[in-house]
Amino acid sequence: QGQLVESGGGLVQAGESLRLSCRAPPRTFMWYTTGWFRQAPGKEREFVAAIARSGHTAYNVDAVQGRFTVSRDNTGNTVYLQMSSLKPEDTAVYYCATAQPGSPSRVADSYDNWGQGTQVTVSS
Repeated sequence: QGQLVESGGGLVQAGESLRLSCRAPPRTFMWYTTGWFRQAPGKEREFVAAIARSGHTAYNVDAVQGRFTVSRDNTGNTVYLQMSSLKPEDTAVYYCATAQPGSPSRVADSYDNWGQGTQVTVSS
């Protein structure tokens, strides 16, 4: 599936926005389901959003409440996570991962290829 590389993390204030990128070899994301997960210190890894090969998306509504949007560029080698109205509780390391084609899974064990993660810190 190729190496996944996340970028775009950083330190922002509450209410601001960030866009995370996940890059892979060409057309990777046209073949696989791509998910975004996050893990805060001392907490379990948590599903954030996913986009299937078909373009169908899924979100952790309780966590992101319409503030985050997952999308994919037309070349199929970059998936984005647009994050708006960020809150301190969004602070975590954010990971992208790919899974075999299918409906966008919310389960981390469904994904078998992970990036190294990018840190997002939201100050109050």
